Amino acid sequence: MKLSVVLPVRDEAPVIPDLVPRLTSALDALDETWEVIFIDDGSRDSSWALLQAAAEHDDRIRAIRFSRGFGHQIALSAGLRLATGDAVVTMDSDLQHPPDVIRSLLAKAAEGYDVVYAVRTEHDSESWFKRRSAHLFYWLLGRLTALDLPQAGGDFRYMSRRIVDALLAMPERNLFLRGMTRWVGYEQTTVEYERAPRAAGASKYTVRKMFGFGWDAVISFSSVPLRIASVLGIVFSFLGLIYLAYVIGIRLFTEQAVAGWTSVVAAVIVLGGVQLLCLGIIGQYLGRMYDEIKGRPLFLIADDTSRRDVSAPTIESR
Repeated sequence: MKLSVVLPVRDEAPVIPDLVPRLTSALDALDETWEVIFIDDGSRDSSWALLQAAAEHDDRIRAIRFSRGFGHQIALSAGLRLATGDAVVTMDSDLQHPPDVIRSLLAKAAEGYDVVYAVRTEHDSESWFKRRSAHLFYWLLGRLTALDLPQAGGDFRYMSRRIVDALLAMPERNLFLRGMTRWVGYEQTTVEYERAPRAAGASKYTVRKMFGFGWDAVISFSSVPLRIASVLGIVFSFLGLIYLAYVIGIRLFTEQAVAGWTSVVAAVIVLGGVQLLCLGIIGQYLGRMYDEIKGRPLFLIADDTSRRDVSAPTIESR
């Protein structure tokens, strides 16, 4: 069996000198044919030079450099497209995903599983905020969709070739590969591991990016926000009718009606805000549909260590 290992890279120059020997040693110990594919997603440090050096030293290592940063999920998708193995392991390049765990993933896959997720134990090295926010994200996603993603999972996982082919057959552009991998089905399971602290540098997932990633997940696999918009419209329309009856009653049966009633303005503001909220939710779905219709390539390759004579960007798309 040939195993492909895919790792997105963005500004990981301090980690790469430790990552490459640890990863290759772990793979050599497996007694399997293997390849490693690094995807440089717009690094601004010396990551690309280090990856080039690693590829020159070992021809089983291939490094791809995007023309700019296209995003973590796009980088993973590019690696899956370029992988030639009978199975693929995806993992991060910050050494929080220990290379030695690959052996456990393969051992579990040998029992007949197509997908094996590496899930973190309770002894997680991340901060309390990240642990709680991740737990809240998976809890919320589980109630908005039917995915039932493994708690404390991530992008560290084993996938058989038929799973990879199924993912590549999906023409989506706003990718949430964790959900897509769960959606395809087949036999799936988990193994636990202890996530190590980052070897160097800082996480590239800011709070803003984490929120955007979570929102993409919900939009990709659930129409619940659209239903929420509909429910809000119904509820506030009903409240508006009640308020209209109240205003008419005040006008007909009392002398308290005042021209330019402040509460009318307040009601207009509330209803207008709800309308804008609902339009914004609908716009999110329409925007993603527009992205799909345009059909632009998912990414552009500027350099590839397996094609050192590349003089112009290579276009890759679905």
